[in-house]
Amino acid sequence: MKIRAGRTWLFFFLLLLFAVPRLWVQGPPFQTDDPVPVDLHHYEFYIFGSVDGTPAELDPVGPAFEFNWGAVPNLQLHAILPLGAAFPSNNPVYLPAGTGPSAFGLTDIELGAKWGFIKQTAHRPQIGTFTMLELPTGNADKGLGVGKPWYKLPLWMEKDWGKWTADGGAGYQLVHQTGLRSFPYGGFLLKKELSERLEVAGELFIHGHEGVVAPQSGASAMIDLGGYYHFKNPNHQLLFAYGHSIAGQTENYAYLGMYWTWGKNDKKPTARNALLSGQPDKSNF
Repeated sequence: MKIRAGRTWLFFFLLLLFAVPRLWVQGPPFQTDDPVPVDLHHYEFYIFGSVDGTPAELDPVGPAFEFNWGAVPNLQLHAILPLGAAFPSNNPVYLPAGTGPSAFGLTDIELGAKWGFIKQTAHRPQIGTFTMLELPTGNADKGLGVGKPWYKLPLWMEKDWGKWTADGGAGYQLVHQTGLRSFPYGGFLLKKELSERLEVAGELFIHGHEGVVAPQSGASAMIDLGGYYHFKNPNHQLLFAYGHSIAGQTENYAYLGMYWTWGKNDKKPTARNALLSGQPDKSNF
């Protein structure tokens, strides 16, 4: 089971965010998210698989289904229904984490609300939150869930210039379960549009120590590389990423998914496509 993600590195990230000239719409396939809600009366749907692994345990997720709804101006409602697995290494070196039989089934369901409370302008980044509640629907005894509700409380920023984008932020994950602990996390991402069909990006993502029974029992800093392939219909995309730790506990991350978006006025560009085309997003004003 994966629980995602110090004051020094958190302060470093905040400095980076204000120093960089632009931050942007990310999220899947990356671990760094963004503060841009889905446009009003628009929808997003993902089918994806992902994996996070440490020497203690491999935790694939998939098939998983994500749905986002632009419910009111500047507010997005979010849900993920994930199937997943836990493959402990059962290596005594990593006790008490990574022990027990392999398991597959429903993991913890994610509900969330993204609120973009400061709009991006020529001189300031967009700022928002993406608060999430993780419901204990996975079997904790099999390593498929936490066994209690847990929460993600981040602050994300974004800005853009030309074909370059960047975004980042930091947050805190609240977990109240024996053997697990609350911890900070944060990320910073740069992306470039290479063509109308292809965007590539890289991120630095860091999370703290997640608890003695968690596969991520130590802090880790990761570099992830990936991108987006836009099909002929720009509202359909293929998303992909792979990453590996560069410091701290050894950890791998991968994501592969399909993305669709639609809404009442499909001729009007979404926030993502408006930024790509250089047009201002007026849907939520």
